[in-house]
Amino acid sequence: MSRAATQTPPTPLPPASFELLQDLRTTLSSSELMWASGFLAGMAQSSVVSNKPATDTSTQTTVIYATETGNSRRIAEALVDHLAAEGNAARALDARDLKLPQLKKESRVVVVAATHGLGDAPEGSEDFFDALHSDRAPRLEHLEFAVLGLGDSSYDDFCQVGIDTDQRLEALGAKRFAPRVDCDLDYESAVDAWTQRIASHVNADDSVRAAPHLRPVPSLSYGPKHPFDAAVLTNQRITGPGSSKAVHHIELSIEGSGLTYEPGDALGVVIDNPASVVEPLLETLSASGDETVQIDDQTLTLNEALRTHLDVTASHRAFAQHYATAAQQADLSQLLETSDATREFFFKHQIVDLLRAFPGQITPQQLVDGLRKRQPRLYSIASSLDANPDEAHLTVAQVRYDAFGRTHFGSASAGLVDHPESVKVYVEPNPHFRLPENADAPIIMIGPGTGIAPFRAFLQHRAEHGATGKNWLFFGDRTLRQDFLYQLELQRRLRNGTLTRLDVAFSRDQAQKIYVQQRLRENASDVFAWLEAGAHLYVCGDSERMAPDVHEALRQIIADEGGMNSEAAENYLRGLKAERRYQRDVY
Repeated sequence: MSRAATQTPPTPLPPASFELLQDLRTTLSSSELMWASGFLAGMAQSSVVSNKPATDTSTQTTVIYATETGNSRRIAEALVDHLAAEGNAARALDARDLKLPQLKKESRVVVVAATHGLGDAPEGSEDFFDALHSDRAPRLEHLEFAVLGLGDSSYDDFCQVGIDTDQRLEALGAKRFAPRVDCDLDYESAVDAWTQRIASHVNADDSVRAAPHLRPVPSLSYGPKHPFDAAVLTNQRITGPGSSKAVHHIELSIEGSGLTYEPGDALGVVIDNPASVVEPLLETLSASGDETVQIDDQTLTLNEALRTHLDVTASHRAFAQHYATAAQQADLSQLLETSDATREFFFKHQIVDLLRAFPGQITPQQLVDGLRKRQPRLYSIASSLDANPDEAHLTVAQVRYDAFGRTHFGSASAGLVDHPESVKVYVEPNPHFRLPENADAPIIMIGPGTGIAPFRAFLQHRAEHGATGKNWLFFGDRTLRQDFLYQLELQRRLRNGTLTRLDVAFSRDQAQKIYVQQRLRENASDVFAWLEAGAHLYVCGDSERMAPDVHEALRQIIADEGGMNSEAAENYLRGLKAERRYQRDVY
């Protein structure tokens, strides 16, 4: 294979541009100048790579990613950057934007696929994977491939999408050039080794080598490993004092960060574990927190490690097995050998519950060695940047419940609502959850609970830009008096016409529970009429129960109102997805 095109000699700068750089030289510090040079080098590198013809796939590596939280995308883009820096033609493609016949034009693909929920493909990528596993999938003897799967080992279907994709590509005749790698939540070291293996194969397989591109100085753009420290402007509880849930509206300042976002994007939050989750763990260990431990060649106190580096709440099979061995806990070992140690068991038992239920001696270092690294949490942004310059708003439900004789907290939500002065954040784009480009198009939004967050952003954005399209919101929660999130704001938007219709369902205000899917069915004829008139449909919230129930309600509405059978109604919804008129952000 040939390498990327030989670089042409640099073109001298015009006088005006040269003067601009001279001015920057006098105003920027040395470290800022170093960053600027790397930034410009990176732009030049991106230009060289992106100017290669996209249709010439015979000499490039195509990295296909399927992502739910952005991790697969970041891994894919980092691999492309790594290959391009060594002179290889490479590109990254979202599986949601890929049609299966395109694989017939490829010679080498690398798939980075996350598994979401109970063995499911990430939202929006289902059509690609369904087509890959269908009888219509093409033979791919010309193709070589490698697969990396991302997943969570606390689920039974760990990395199932990656496993299935790896096996299916082989069954279609493609040749595997590197073994599949299955990554848990703590995946950095495994991905680094895998990236080197992929790069070594690509380098060795190319017959013509071009001079490698210069690697830019690492950018100061904000991300999971380099978040921005955002000041907390507002932290207000928006559920009533009698509510069984504590939901907070949080406003953050991103002034000076350069961060931008669009309605539908998420904010990644990197926050220390609060004392409410660390102290019970230290107490269970009979530890002071001053003990020293090693993490990635760093010497830390145990308290610091638990607060700032590790996930100290979610238990999972790998930790349980590690603890059972280290503490010589025979009862736990026996449990793990039975079918009783299911995902539900680990979901109910936090780390501290497991240690208390199966007591044993374990050193601080042994504990640390078994825990996963802390991962950012993603929250849908509940504001429009155009309507709220330099701000990002969140709608956060504090995870708090009683079990096993003590109160439990979710580490991220507890940390967020416990009134910190600042929060470390970055923007996670969600390009497949976007308002229609046509400002006249009607939209239907279905967002119970904190699923309302992105729709608050949608309404702000449409109002700010004078969009004329009609807006219909379905919202649900437990009680009207205690849990009607943003009630006054929504009622004001109804009065001024920004919100055309509002239908609510409060499940616990009557003997028989009512949910948003019932409100959809009650308005079936109007829902179908809006869809037939070109409405875009959005769903945000729980993926395990709400989203499937809403989907089934929509399918039934389309079947009944459109005079279709079940299969035709499902195809109608598939058509909406293909047109980007049915988008979901579920978790």
